[in-house]
Amino acid sequence: MTDSAEAPNPPENRSTEGKPQEHVPFTLTADKVRKFPTTPGVYLMKDIQGRVIYVGKAKNLRSRAGSYFNAEAASDIRTGYWVGEIADADFVETDSEVDALLMEARLVKDIQPKYNKDLKDDKSFPYLMITQREDFPRVEFTREPQEKNAKLYGPFASAGALRGAIQVLQRIFKFRTCSLDIDENDERWKWFRPCLLASINQCTAPCNLRITKEEYRKDIRRLQMFLEGSRDRLLKQLREEMLEASKTLQFEKAAKLRDEIDMLERLDERGELETHAQPEVFYIDPKKGLAGLRKVLQLPTTPRSIEGVDIAHLQGGETVASLVQFLDGLPFKPGYRRYKIKSVKGVDDFRSIHEVVARRFKKLHAEGEVFPDILLIDGGKGQLNAALAAFRDLQIEPPTLVSLAKKEEEIFRPGQAEPLRLSRHAFALRLLQYVRDEAHRFAQHYHHILRSKSTFGE
Repeated sequence: MTDSAEAPNPPENRSTEGKPQEHVPFTLTADKVRKFPTTPGVYLMKDIQGRVIYVGKAKNLRSRAGSYFNAEAASDIRTGYWVGEIADADFVETDSEVDALLMEARLVKDIQPKYNKDLKDDKSFPYLMITQREDFPRVEFTREPQEKNAKLYGPFASAGALRGAIQVLQRIFKFRTCSLDIDENDERWKWFRPCLLASINQCTAPCNLRITKEEYRKDIRRLQMFLEGSRDRLLKQLREEMLEASKTLQFEKAAKLRDEIDMLERLDERGELETHAQPEVFYIDPKKGLAGLRKVLQLPTTPRSIEGVDIAHLQGGETVASLVQFLDGLPFKPGYRRYKIKSVKGVDDFRSIHEVVARRFKKLHAEGEVFPDILLIDGGKGQLNAALAAFRDLQIEPPTLVSLAKKEEEIFRPGQAEPLRLSRHAFALRLLQYVRDEAHRFAQHYHHILRSKSTFGE
């Protein structure tokens, strides 16, 4: 697989009748997908240059991917104009359809395939958030979760199902969803008028101090136990109530309970936070981060562009690299690049960093392109020196070059014996962490794509 920035435009492999021509890569790919597993996952269609042109999710990978190679796909208005460009296909297996949905969205945002039209924007999946540092924690539906002082569940596959489930859970656990800043020690809250939810017994009205902090937190702990798996007893109770309502001909109540059970069961339709968290939704103040970097790195002007490089290894064999680009402190997805390391055998991060930095900046220099203001390398002093050696070998003046070591979050700079240590809450450090973690995450996705490819012995 080549670096996507260097690939020429793909040839048109379509006949005048709107059907794919019987070219060899298309036929071989049709044979290849017949060996795909029948499990859930994500499939990736590629053109003759090896570039991903479409990403899709599937309940059954073999069946779904195979559908692109029948006569209906060639005549379908949604696929007929591009299926003839397919020259290869890969897949990534997932544990469930929900994982496939979340991975599809992530890969489309990262790779930006030209025939995926619906998932390229920055719309994020929703989370259920429980605040932690308040006398009376709030429960919220959010697409912009807090990075600190909150317990998160998700991301969830369906916003509607999550909103409905929160309403059901509120009737049971009676938590608050308002944004009031309630202080248990402020007597004035005793005179506050609660909202309608208290009147209909869906909230215990901490805003009127009708419940103590300790009792309210017990309800929140019960809610968290439910969300973390201890829910069979509640669902059994609701099913028994539904059955009883049906027996007594209370069909409207039975239908309502049926819908509530369905919404609660759909709380399983969520990803694991560590695997599917969307880093772009966790707020980091970009202006303060850039201003902080200007100060701590002693730059003449505030930086605008940052590139980050990370290395990942494919089962100890193949090595891949990612390069992410940030503009004005925010991810700039069209600037992302993926590399398959070519000159390094085995595991050697230093030589791999040397190769990817050399390839990137040799190309920028030859084409007269502007260098980033800051180049961030994931690692310590050794990784930094490897990047510096690439510029020295190319006889090119590097941009501001730093590396960030993950364990102690130390910032290394050329010519400085001691690393720079910033407060964990410093805006400058948090922005560098965002770039570093995004490069790592992007490298891992490329790693997964190549790992799936290796299953075919290629």
